[in-house]
Amino acid sequence: MNGGRKAARVLWRTVGEVLRARRRAVARACAWSVVEVAPTALFGLAVGQAVDAFRTGRTRDALAWLGMLAAAACAGAVGSRRLYPALAAIVEPFRDDLVRRVTAGALHRSLRGRPDTGAVARLTHQVEIVRDTFGGLLVVARGFVFSAGAALLGLLAMMPEVVLLVLPPLVLGLVLFGALFGAAAVRQRALVVGEEDIAERTAALAEGLRDAVACGGEEALEAELGAAVEAQAAAGRAVARFAALRAVSLAVSGWLPLLLVLAAAPWLMRRGATPGTVIGALTYVLHGLQPALRTLVQGMGGSGLRLAVTLGRILETSAPEAVEPPRAPAVARAPAVELRGVTFAYGPGARPVIEGLDLVVPQGDHLAVVGPSGIGKSTLAALIAGLAVPGEGEVLVAGRPAGDPAGRVLIPQEAYVFSGTLHDNLAYYAPEAGPEEVGRAVDALGAAGLVRDLGGLGARLEPGALAEADRQLVALCRAYLAPQPLVILDEAASRLDAAAEARAEEAFARRGGTLIVIAHRISSAVRARRVLVLDGTRPYLGRHADLPAVCPLYRDLIGRWEAGSQPSGLLGDPDGLHPVLGADLAVDAGQVVADGADRQDEVLGDLRGGGAA
Repeated sequence: MNGGRKAARVLWRTVGEVLRARRRAVARACAWSVVEVAPTALFGLAVGQAVDAFRTGRTRDALAWLGMLAAAACAGAVGSRRLYPALAAIVEPFRDDLVRRVTAGALHRSLRGRPDTGAVARLTHQVEIVRDTFGGLLVVARGFVFSAGAALLGLLAMMPEVVLLVLPPLVLGLVLFGALFGAAAVRQRALVVGEEDIAERTAALAEGLRDAVACGGEEALEAELGAAVEAQAAAGRAVARFAALRAVSLAVSGWLPLLLVLAAAPWLMRRGATPGTVIGALTYVLHGLQPALRTLVQGMGGSGLRLAVTLGRILETSAPEAVEPPRAPAVARAPAVELRGVTFAYGPGARPVIEGLDLVVPQGDHLAVVGPSGIGKSTLAALIAGLAVPGEGEVLVAGRPAGDPAGRVLIPQEAYVFSGTLHDNLAYYAPEAGPEEVGRAVDALGAAGLVRDLGGLGARLEPGALAEADRQLVALCRAYLAPQPLVILDEAASRLDAAAEARAEEAFARRGGTLIVIAHRISSAVRARRVLVLDGTRPYLGRHADLPAVCPLYRDLIGRWEAGSQPSGLLGDPDGLHPVLGADLAVDAGQVVADGADRQDEVLGDLRGGGAA
């Protein structure tokens, strides 16, 4: 019963929130509902007065009452016609909000390594159930409130004693129905969860069908899926059994008042009631209360039950806080990036690219990651950005699981530029940035010449017409303006010349926050505060000046670079000095060189099998 009460609470709370958020639409709906129920309020009274008038020979009075009823019916038709646009203004924004909730929740789960295949069922089926049933139940509940209210007001105006006969069984039946609703919600939730389970099992079966056939596992999969389907059918039968109990509450609240009025007719006549009064009271019960009650019980017991449970399931699984509870105290003191025993491989049987990696990047650090092509540098960037999920271990950014775009910005080698103005492209992550702030970023990155050549910040860009280096410069300025404290540059300046790359990295170092550079040139490592070397056997982490003594690969890299292109006297003092590589070096077997516009990356020949870091 706890699950049923929780589902009911979710439904009422959500309905309350929706109605409060759209007060104007609710006010219009209430106003037109009053007009719509005008015939109900007048029906019993007009029929009773007309009966008494015909009985006493006052035909003209009877026709006048019936004429008033006809006019009220016309007014009710106008009110009904104008009511539905107001209801749509409540329902459709609610449906849009649910779609956003489901999508956000699924993305949060996927970014944290828990793919949410059940979200497909919620988005394509359950959201539509909620939207349709919410709209229908809004009509039903509104109709009951206004119709029952109009009927009771009519009874009160006609003869107050009749209200004492009608109201108690009406309330008793509604209370009984409320108790049944909670119990039925438990079974309905099992039906909804089973639907998601079948969707997940079906998706997994479709992905692994070829392997299942190859391994002869068809019978086992058939039995497993068949059991899930049978459990779903049993839950459906349990929900159907509760439908029979709804008839009891309807009999108490709808038919018992009718019997009480008939049984009390002599008593009412002794208290001054006329035959028309008794007939009018029966009219209010039969044509006012009973239809509204029947619609309410059937609607809430069927569609309302599905709405309560399905809505609760959507909100339960789609709230980002349910995916990863906030840990505010840890965020303030946590490192910018922390990897704990991270292992990653491209596929179940593939050799790990990253294996058992532990790494701590403090807040405000400037880390360069170097190593041969294919050794896992870009994979590491993807793991930190949350675009890849480790098979083992944990990746934390500011103490939280990686993947939250609010905490980091990643600029890959293939820079993205969209059609629009140059200002829109540069300020994409900082839409509030003004021309002065954008101009400072342009100057810091050395992009003033590009902005001038393109025709200013208001110039419209054609992405296909820009050179790769220009696209990278635009993307770098965009990242510089971004408010995120962690910037990851994955060979983001590979198409720029060495001097432009050096200026960009220096600008990001002065910008503040934490900078991780997947190095394209060894000079990026010289500029960094610390260097991570991935050499295929084990990772090495340290200062540029200290690593050559402990890492053979790094010693080889800077030795070849120093001998081929670096001015003398700079390698010994990396702090405050910014060497710039010269022209392309000759590349032969066993070298790792990435120093020119052609981006030639050669893998060392003696990595002892290319072991994972």
